[in-house]
Amino acid sequence: MDQQKLHRLRVLAAEIRLETLKIIASRGFGHVGGSMSMADAMAVLYGEVMRIDPKHPRWEGRDWFVLSKGHGGPVMYATLGLMGYYPIESAYTLNQPGTQFPSHTDRNKTPGVDLTTGSLGQGMSEAVGAAIGNRIQGRDSRVFVAIGDGEADEGQIWEAAQFAAHYKLDHLICLVDDNKRQLDGAVADVMGHGKGIGAKFDAFGWNVIDVADGNDVEQIYDAIMRACACQGKPSCLILNTVKGKGATFAEPTGAHSSQPTPEQWEEAIAAAQAALEAVKHEK
Repeated sequence: MDQQKLHRLRVLAAEIRLETLKIIASRGFGHVGGSMSMADAMAVLYGEVMRIDPKHPRWEGRDWFVLSKGHGGPVMYATLGLMGYYPIESAYTLNQPGTQFPSHTDRNKTPGVDLTTGSLGQGMSEAVGAAIGNRIQGRDSRVFVAIGDGEADEGQIWEAAQFAAHYKLDHLICLVDDNKRQLDGAVADVMGHGKGIGAKFDAFGWNVIDVADGNDVEQIYDAIMRACACQGKPSCLILNTVKGKGATFAEPTGAHSSQPTPEQWEEAIAAAQAALEAVKHEK
């Protein structure tokens, strides 16, 4: 990746983090942890990789993105707003009566959301369905799906994984937000994955790529390019991320959901703004 492109994606990731915080702050509480850990992946997908048209969200030739861990909706709302699907300020109505921005993503309410998710595990099946549907209709669109490491406790994830491998859905790429924590604590304590989530996908016949730093846009981009080049099997990227990345009140603890004080919100937003300015001035 050339340095100009790399810098642009780092700036976009920092903007997504800042706007994600502002969106959740408008409600005062929410799923900060798993939203902030996905900002870099969202920057790469929407800022460089995916074929999209913000003016025509349902364009048939688009690439699809499914946020199976639907509670991470704020990071998607921030990304779509920054990409021009709607004014970003409209997302500051998160989870309010009559809003287009519910706590979990809903394709019938938010422009740019391809599939409704929230009940953990089901988004993976939806993404597999979209991938095989596109193939049947002769489209070469790629389908990207993001799941959580805690969400991978769900058996439905593995039924979908088996199906995708059997039907050789090589236009399907799964990104695992492997931030090591879920609602009730550390993933290893709540429901460990034995030899690891990557080993499971490998056993099902997927092309597995480990991304050492899942909060580094260059590593994410390189991994996605490798996945796009793979033929005959779906690909899975294991993103080793930090839960709450960039949120001063959430990153130190890896909090799943947060309800900080007004002062903590101000501190976090100011820190994210400072981080954005610092990235803008990097050479």
